[in-house]
Amino acid sequence: MAIVSVSNSFLTFNSPNQLRISRTRFSAMASSTAGVRVAEGEGNLPKLVLTSPQNNEAEIYLFGGCVTSWKVASGKDLLFVRPDAVFNKIKPISGGIPHCFPQFGPGQIQQHGFGRNMDWSVFDSDNAAVTLELKDGPYSRAMWDFGFQALYKIIVGADCLSTELKVTNTDNKPFSFNTALHTYFRASVTEASVTGLKGCKTLNKDPDPKNPIEGKEDRDAVTFPGFVDCVYLDAPTELQFDNGLGDKIIIKNTNWSDAVLWNPHIQMEACYRDFVCVENAKLGDVKLEPGQSWTATQHLSIS
Repeated sequence: MAIVSVSNSFLTFNSPNQLRISRTRFSAMASSTAGVRVAEGEGNLPKLVLTSPQNNEAEIYLFGGCVTSWKVASGKDLLFVRPDAVFNKIKPISGGIPHCFPQFGPGQIQQHGFGRNMDWSVFDSDNAAVTLELKDGPYSRAMWDFGFQALYKIIVGADCLSTELKVTNTDNKPFSFNTALHTYFRASVTEASVTGLKGCKTLNKDPDPKNPIEGKEDRDAVTFPGFVDCVYLDAPTELQFDNGLGDKIIIKNTNWSDAVLWNPHIQMEACYRDFVCVENAKLGDVKLEPGQSWTATQHLSIS
């Protein structure tokens, strides 16, 4: 195993020269790790490219710890980044697999928390795999005053993409959080469907997100005929997603207890036809005492 540790100087660039120096330094550190390379992404932001022996590929931006691309051996990208996404570190990246941490949706702090708005660092790397780290700092402490470590491992394999999120309380007092992976899948919205949710309790945020309607899913296959924003509580550990483009994706998880389906319909006229979000989530509060950890995994594969 090759260990790659990158200081925060790699994450903040004050000039093009600093970017080149930092990239050179990082590339040298990562050169012994097969299947992992650094590249310059949109907006000159650093990204990592993972390549499996089977020629599958994933791209991960350090800003937000965001996986923005998952290409299978055919070259098809199964994730989606919205055309209005910006790569300027002012707003989170809109697309791929953004983090919602330590809060999902609106609440006491900013929408979806701060995990998607901060720079993550490289903690470890191995063949076609990388582990990113996020720790508390002035930005997070200003809105959520707790010490924590989040480790996020991404592995690309033969027509599969796996992630593991581990959150540890490094503070001397307990804290609670909730979290989600806000995964954007490339899709034909009129043909896409999700199976495996029948029988789940639902919280439907249409038409009023502040007052969701409780219900029970009775469909074998959930489709996206219009605006969709629905939470599925105690969802199964495996769902099947047909993207309507000829791909059937198996979504497996451990410890993500809930699921969320979302498509904005005509609120995003430019792109709503081209994606749907199928999100693994932990919406009930996770309480960690000092030193305790919580771990959840997601495994995406082509059936």
